[in-house]
Amino acid sequence: MIELHTLTDGGQSALDVAQRLAEFIAPAAQTLELALYDVRLHDDTAEAVRSALVGAHERGVDVRLVYNLDRPDRVPVPPPPKTEPELVESLPFATVSIKGWPDLMHHKFVIRDGAAVWTGSTNWTDDSWTREENVIAVVESTDVAARFHQDFDQLWTTRDVQRSGKVDSTPITVDGKAVRTWFSPKRGEQLAHAIAHALGAAERRVRIASPVITSGPILGTLAEVAADKKVDLAGVVDATQIFEVRSQWEANGNVSWKLPSLAFVLENGNFTGKRSTPYAPGAVHDYMHAKVTVCDDTVFVGSFNLSHSGEQNAENVLQFEDAALAEQMVAYVDAVRARYEPVQL
Repeated sequence: MIELHTLTDGGQSALDVAQRLAEFIAPAAQTLELALYDVRLHDDTAEAVRSALVGAHERGVDVRLVYNLDRPDRVPVPPPPKTEPELVESLPFATVSIKGWPDLMHHKFVIRDGAAVWTGSTNWTDDSWTREENVIAVVESTDVAARFHQDFDQLWTTRDVQRSGKVDSTPITVDGKAVRTWFSPKRGEQLAHAIAHALGAAERRVRIASPVITSGPILGTLAEVAADKKVDLAGVVDATQIFEVRSQWEANGNVSWKLPSLAFVLENGNFTGKRSTPYAPGAVHDYMHAKVTVCDDTVFVGSFNLSHSGEQNAENVLQFEDAALAEQMVAYVDAVRARYEPVQL
């Protein structure tokens, strides 16, 4: 079974998502393994998720959780999480912090009983569940779950982002669909090239939702696709983060080649951008946060921004070959991009 659930800014309540997550956790009978970048829930949502996890623990399920512990003075793009270690470590089951520097532990997945996986772009925060665009992927497959378990075990054992992601990415068949699992950083560069290859091979359509687009292979191929004008190319980004990236490039020298390429893609590829609230302590997190790429009937969804830093973080992506899932994600990206204005650099 494969299901993709989509979130939009203002399109659902946090409690709706919390209850869906609790329903995923509820059948657990043996194990729950969680890798979470950002955990900040309050009131009803916190109670729904905590009750599901603690309830599983109390009925004998082996629950383990790894979470990102970021350096206090770091302000990356996208902005840092505000997970409270004391809150996570107060849970009555095993937890391990993973240092998020120099690279992030950016996963948002749960493995249930080695047979089902909840993953995608959605952090476990009230803002993520109410004010951000996100995609949740749920896959019931022991083969897929085994690969997520392998990555989880690398993080749990080594507590080191750079020693994780060494997981097979060859296709698996789930419900008659070809599925590939990608984990970075070990497969990060290979993933970027796989997405770039799919972009270059597209014959009909390309749709992209990504907060930023800074990966060299992907950006270069997108510029070629936009220049060729042979396929239906469109997408949506987070305009605020795009402008923050431009400022970073001006400071580190990448502006000379990446900025013209990105400007060309945005202006010639039918891209719009969400003017999200700039990061500040206490400010709402309303980013365009979905990470989706569709190339004809190939779909990439997960935690991976189309960025160079994403190649180096602990990330995961599912690649599906399926016309129906592609149609669902094309419709979603088009609906999101229709809400925002064209973005230009």
